[in-house]
Amino acid sequence: MVQCVPMSTVTAADTTFHTLIDSPVGPLWATASGGRITGIHFTATQRIAPEPDWVADAEPFAELRRQLGEYFEGSRRGFELEIAPSGTEFQMRVWKALQEIPYGETATYGEIAEVIGKPTAVRAVGGANNANRIPIIIPCHRVIGAGGSLTGFGGGIEAKSTLLDLEASVAAG
Repeated sequence: MVQCVPMSTVTAADTTFHTLIDSPVGPLWATASGGRITGIHFTATQRIAPEPDWVADAEPFAELRRQLGEYFEGSRRGFELEIAPSGTEFQMRVWKALQEIPYGETATYGEIAEVIGKPTAVRAVGGANNANRIPIIIPCHRVIGAGGSLTGFGGGIEAKSTLLDLEASVAAG
């Protein structure tokens, strides 16, 4: 089970670490602070740069690397990591709902809006999805358009399709 701790528990005194992790959807740039994952970014589509005081070190990401490897191999359906997403109360509610979408399944933006009790907030749910800085772990790739279309994803539509295909294949056995 992913332990979601508000980013406010990470203090300014906590060192931010970063590293690159190879994956079938391209290199992922991960960040962590206070012992918690704070970001996973798709280097092919997202231009992110470390701050001058951040430390490049793969060690704090050993467990993330292992679990992502298992996920991409098809032997892991959920994550057991501590994460510290940073967002508004609304975004946090959306991200919590995303974590409830079963592996290998999808939900629409409208369905997520219903789940969080804001049925007219479909576009805001899309905005919260876009603001998710810990994709895959917080599975925003599982959210699709009302007609079943693959809509926006920070890693690109091809990466979203790859993740969904992987999960569908593993779930189908």
